[in-house]
Amino acid sequence: MLSFAVRRRDPELVGPASQTPRETKRMSGLDNMDVLRMQASLALFYRGGEGDDPAATIRRALGEALVHYYPLAGRLREIEGRKLVVDCTGEGVLFVQADADVQLADMEAAGLRPPFPCWDQLLFDVEGSSGTLNCPLLLIQVTRLLCGGFVLALRCNHVMCDAIGIAQFMNAVSELARGLPSISVKPVWCRELIEMRNPSNPGTLPDIPEVPMVERSFTVRASDVAAMKKCLPPLLRDTATTFEILAAFLWRARTTALDIPPGEHAPLVIAVNFRGDAGAGISLPAGYYGNAVATTTVPADAAVLRRGSLGDAVALVRLAKAAGTTEYFRSMANGTKVRGLRSFNPANLLAISDTRNIGFHRVDFGWGEPIFAGPVSTFFTMCYFIRIKDRDGEDAFVMPLMLPRLAMDRFAAEVERSLFDDANHM
Repeated sequence: MLSFAVRRRDPELVGPASQTPRETKRMSGLDNMDVLRMQASLALFYRGGEGDDPAATIRRALGEALVHYYPLAGRLREIEGRKLVVDCTGEGVLFVQADADVQLADMEAAGLRPPFPCWDQLLFDVEGSSGTLNCPLLLIQVTRLLCGGFVLALRCNHVMCDAIGIAQFMNAVSELARGLPSISVKPVWCRELIEMRNPSNPGTLPDIPEVPMVERSFTVRASDVAAMKKCLPPLLRDTATTFEILAAFLWRARTTALDIPPGEHAPLVIAVNFRGDAGAGISLPAGYYGNAVATTTVPADAAVLRRGSLGDAVALVRLAKAAGTTEYFRSMANGTKVRGLRSFNPANLLAISDTRNIGFHRVDFGWGEPIFAGPVSTFFTMCYFIRIKDRDGEDAFVMPLMLPRLAMDRFAAEVERSLFDDANHM
């Protein structure tokens, strides 16, 4: 296991570089859902190079970006009914500069995949910073490496932004860091467009089984996906997307690894972005950076899913995607009941969030694009798809997963069998 020391400066608050409005802004009905009262963490690793200090450059650009995104420099408060508002106080976001006695090449040799070694040192949990209310809404740590590379670690209050919103903000910071005169996407608030009348407010994530858990990342190359695609029926072979194939592959392998009993459901939940969906009844303008993602769910009997082919699972994934219809989003916005699942064990659920194309991989502060950019960890019922390049420069996808130890061993064996056995075994 790779280990290294990190020397940090004291954390500081970085506020907007110029005067910003002092006002109170209401959050959307979706932002107010209890399940979003959590911190989301990301990592971006850079090779770096000659030139200015990346920490100083990013700190300057951060203050300039907060002029446009000034609500992020404020603080969340609760009003009547536990509804959230953001006081645009301009107090600022937390910023930490650090240095680590390690080279990026050492990190790559250890495997630049979640879970990252010494992560608690690359993103130090500043005391009093991890709550929802009356806390800084963003924490950024820039850690310089011995080789000239650097790591940008970020933690954002999920109430303020979804992953697309965070990526939009970080791309604005990167544009200003590179010296562009203005940002290319202007931020838009208009959270009142998602009111969610009489919403059902899910409170917590499913419980994690009380057994030792293991977190591990699996890499699937674009060529692996192409090989899986050849095993599909002709119609699916011509139309199946990379996401559908990856989701179906992961869903089947995880269900098998958990050995879910026959007759129990193993539901798949997919995060669906409804920005730009004119038919959704929620017309969000370009630049909206609040939460604008809903979830759609499809049940499947665990035994049927295991016995079926990869093509059968792809067809079920398409059912989940198709559930993200105009009627669904209007129902969500109006707070009316949408068709749900029959009773199931929440530990059987798998939720997938696809971060491959939301913009993290384009965040360039002037030293090139990151060699890894995406979520740093996962939890038992969640998996992210993260875009990377493998050591040969081929497009690939990382899938961080958390499972009980025995199930993780079975999952790894299932991945090995599926990726490397002949096509008849897929």
